[in-house]
Amino acid sequence: MTPKKKINRRKFIGSATTASLAFTIVPRHVLGGGAFIPPSDKVTLGYIGCGTQGLREMTGLIANPKIQIVAVCDPNKMSTNYIDWSRDGIRNGIRKALNDPTWGEGLDGVPGGRDVGQAFIEKYYAQDKASKKFKGCSSYIDFRELLEKEKDVDAFKIMTPDHLHAAISIAAMKKGKHIVIHKPIANRIYESRRTIETAKDSGVSTHLLAWSRRPGTEVVKKWIADGAIGTLKEIHNWSYRPVWQQWTANPTDTPPIPPDFNWDLWLGPVPDRPYHPNYTNCVFRGWYDFGGGSIADMGHYSLWPLFLTLGVNTPAYSAEAYGTTTRTTIDHVSRPVVNDVAFPYSSIIRFKFSKQETLPAFDLFWYDGGMKPATPEELEVDGKDLPQEGMMFVGDKGKILAGFRCEEPALIPESTMKHYMDGKQLPPESRDGNDDVWIDAFKNKAQSPGSFLYAGPISETINLGAVALRAGKKVLYDAASMKITNIPEANKYLTREYRKGWEL
Repeated sequence: MTPKKKINRRKFIGSATTASLAFTIVPRHVLGGGAFIPPSDKVTLGYIGCGTQGLREMTGLIANPKIQIVAVCDPNKMSTNYIDWSRDGIRNGIRKALNDPTWGEGLDGVPGGRDVGQAFIEKYYAQDKASKKFKGCSSYIDFRELLEKEKDVDAFKIMTPDHLHAAISIAAMKKGKHIVIHKPIANRIYESRRTIETAKDSGVSTHLLAWSRRPGTEVVKKWIADGAIGTLKEIHNWSYRPVWQQWTANPTDTPPIPPDFNWDLWLGPVPDRPYHPNYTNCVFRGWYDFGGGSIADMGHYSLWPLFLTLGVNTPAYSAEAYGTTTRTTIDHVSRPVVNDVAFPYSSIIRFKFSKQETLPAFDLFWYDGGMKPATPEELEVDGKDLPQEGMMFVGDKGKILAGFRCEEPALIPESTMKHYMDGKQLPPESRDGNDDVWIDAFKNKAQSPGSFLYAGPISETINLGAVALRAGKKVLYDAASMKITNIPEANKYLTREYRKGWEL
């Protein structure tokens, strides 16, 4: 018997389209309009992580004609027990993308899982078929099986909890696959370093989605260079987050693992522990094992574009952190709660940076959970207070106040801004951070401006904040040797204890 010739997915998609055209004349606009891209020229994408943020971003990405999502992966098959920012946000996003106001009518709760992702993808692509049917998206529970079987996939988008980012990214890059991932690269300094090294050694294209280009950062750079605030001394960045429930101890009850949810795969490299819903869904980021806290959640968005623009090319060399404390009553005695499992309700972290190529040595302050700097006199004279979220640059001769992500910067007080600008105009506020940035880089086998290769300083700085919180003391960090030099026992927080088979 003559063996059947194996055909890869890209050729299959293209031939399937050609075959359908042989029998049915389909208007060009149905196949993609004037900007129609042949299936053979699309970036084929595997999608790992179909929880709330994964599905939310999928509804916008799937409409991009430059990509074709060909596989999904998630340890959860399907459930409606997810936690999100709104009860109907995911449902409405999928309905809008499908132009189907009835999608999910029978679902009670917030849906997610690989079955939801696969069904949405296939129904979306079926809209462009004369038959209104499409079967071209594989589904996997284990990303390792996905990597072995889907050899012709060009790239992977990773939308899992933080603790899995490094393991999946490294495994995929070793297969020669391009990677786009949400922040952080990893929630351990060691894992971040290994991931970036693998990106460099493999030569694949990578993109960290926290990247964006904002004119506000360029304005701040120019004002600092022009001496508008004298010599830069401090940068302050504050966020009201976290926006998820926080805990101070691991749960002690052991509810059953939900049907069709693989707890072992969800744990990944983290040592075994009983399943609990308080670890999963959007609340994972509050735990040291699974997340990176508010600073990893939002600090990448605000600080990484700033680092790139200002030329901050080394991580902080020290970090000193303060977190919310609380107490409990045991046998009529008030006792402190010792919390080494979860990020505090609020925190303040001071990082110190050495002199950079275009900046003097400076301190960076991070605040979350409602904490922020004291209102400066320069705002008080104008009868104003600091906003709920923001950024402030302090020099020895003045201050710059900006939005959380450096939007619309202004010298304060208002009289200083008016005098300094003297009829000048700020550039219009815009954001360059859409999906085409990384898709085009992947198509051209080039590095995107948000490449992992540029993210070492921000990734190690943010993870150093968690180390300082857990150490409870100021830590001194030697990036060259990747070691805490003043508190040897704190070096254990740079990595983790790995389950057998998950070592990096």
